[in-house]
Amino acid sequence: MFNPIGWIKPGTAHAHCDVPCGIYDPISAKIAAQTVQKMTLRLQTLERPDGSDAAAYQDYVNKVARYVAVKEEHAEVCKHELSVLWADYGWPNLPDGFDLHGTFNAALKLAGQCKQNVDMAKCEELVSTVDTIAGAFWTTKGESYSDPLAAARYGA
Repeated sequence: MFNPIGWIKPGTAHAHCDVPCGIYDPISAKIAAQTVQKMTLRLQTLERPDGSDAAAYQDYVNKVARYVAVKEEHAEVCKHELSVLWADYGWPNLPDGFDLHGTFNAALKLAGQCKQNVDMAKCEELVSTVDTIAGAFWTTKGESYSDPLAAARYGA
């Protein structure tokens, strides 16, 4: 049988980063961090039924499982987005006093701690650290950073 593709042997592609288009934005890490924070809030405010109502208890268990799964998934998304930004963006013109490696390392560790626990303080610290990274990132592009929609995005 003739395979028209079989004779084509593509070469190895080389790119300077995971995003060869050169478009970077820490907002995806921020949204993931806020999602972790929101799922933690939901877990902390979820009321456990007394157990006499089987349907209510099953609903409770289902919600806990879903909130934890989403929290874990978005903590990984945050870690991935930060890792790509850290490793692949060139970081020209870093602001004075910004500890690039220390700040990213702290953010990655915080995301892991948010997976391990249901700790709002760690979630708030993660969001804040991602904001610090975003501020430094936009400074390298000659822009100031603010996220005026953060509260609206996070919601009640």
